[in-house]
Amino acid sequence: MCFTWVLPSFSQTPITHSLADSIHQVQDSLIKFPIVQDTVLRIRNLSPFFTLHVDSMMNYSLEINKNPSNYYWYLRNSPLGLRINKDNGLLSFKADKSYFLSGKLRYDFPYKVSVGVQNLQNPEERVDTTFIIQFFTTDIIPSRLKASVNSVLYVDEGDTINFKIECDEGSFPVDNISFFSNFPIKNYKTVQKCDDEFVWSPPYDFVKENDSAKLKLVVLYFIGANKFFIRDTAVVKIYVRATTNYPFMVQEYQRTVKEVHTYTLQLKYAFVELDKKVKNTKTTRTTFDMTSGSTALGGTVFSSLSSASAQTVGKILPGAGVALVPVKEAVAPQKTAEQNSASLVRSSIKRLEYQLHENALSGEKDPNISKKINKLRDEMQQIQIQLIDVPIDENNNMTEEQLNDYFNSNKVNKKYKLRH
Repeated sequence: MCFTWVLPSFSQTPITHSLADSIHQVQDSLIKFPIVQDTVLRIRNLSPFFTLHVDSMMNYSLEINKNPSNYYWYLRNSPLGLRINKDNGLLSFKADKSYFLSGKLRYDFPYKVSVGVQNLQNPEERVDTTFIIQFFTTDIIPSRLKASVNSVLYVDEGDTINFKIECDEGSFPVDNISFFSNFPIKNYKTVQKCDDEFVWSPPYDFVKENDSAKLKLVVLYFIGANKFFIRDTAVVKIYVRATTNYPFMVQEYQRTVKEVHTYTLQLKYAFVELDKKVKNTKTTRTTFDMTSGSTALGGTVFSSLSSASAQTVGKILPGAGVALVPVKEAVAPQKTAEQNSASLVRSSIKRLEYQLHENALSGEKDPNISKKINKLRDEMQQIQIQLIDVPIDENNNMTEEQLNDYFNSNKVNKKYKLRH
């Protein structure tokens, strides 16, 4: 840019003439810089950040440093409602509240939007940049917490309860959720954010004997807070009902069944020993009876012979047979006590086997499991008292299969079968 100084003629002197000549010489000697043209495409007035109130409107015209008629505008990753005129770059937005109530837009969330402009004739001449748009409101809609189940629940000891903590988000979302209860509980899955699942299984013996109606009330509090520490609480009441500790009771039942089964095998071995004693005695007495009968018959035969010596033998043999009777009683007396004991042991074994079959469990959670355990124990105790005089040998040399085969054999069943 050049400046010209003009001095009034009345003040011009030889000195001023020389000064003016010097100024003209300086002006002629000044370097004239070339004018640089703006050739690189750029957006001249882009704001990097926009903040809008809900239900407000925005019209913002973007400008470039070239003729806009040869270019078109576009957006990428734009939130709902944000538009741009492809011909003149007019950025417009109407923040309707319904967008936020439906969850399509969020308050206080920075939406990063890509904006670009491109030459229609030369696709390589383009500009891509980004800006952030964020929405706010002065109407505070509180966020609410709620459980995915009813506020009052009933659960038995040992069962598992699970539900989700859901959030109805308002102006500001719930950032974290804390939890506490009116009674200390263990082994539960915590809830820290929305849609987390709470899982808890009340242990057995959670309900104590002094709790009224065999119920215990557990109140769960789930407290959600946003970034401004505005809180909301969801409350769930759980009534825990006392119930049978089935895993423990099943173990007790199995232990009782095992004890009864073991005692039954011991009784079977005792029965085998008693039955063998009775059997041996009977064999000996049968031998004596056969011998006595043979001598009596032999005496009759010899008496019918013509020989005098034979007739003498025939008179002696019946006496010898009669003499064997006291010998038989002395050598192999009747085993009446053993016979009765064997019959009593056999009936006791049958009784225990019937009780085992009668008190079998009907399922994993048999409601009468306690009664069945007590019934088996009482029955075994009564039999033990009844057979207190019967010797029980725990060390037997027979297997369970051998004992069952002997006990259930047809011969033994026929021998001890009741006769009407």
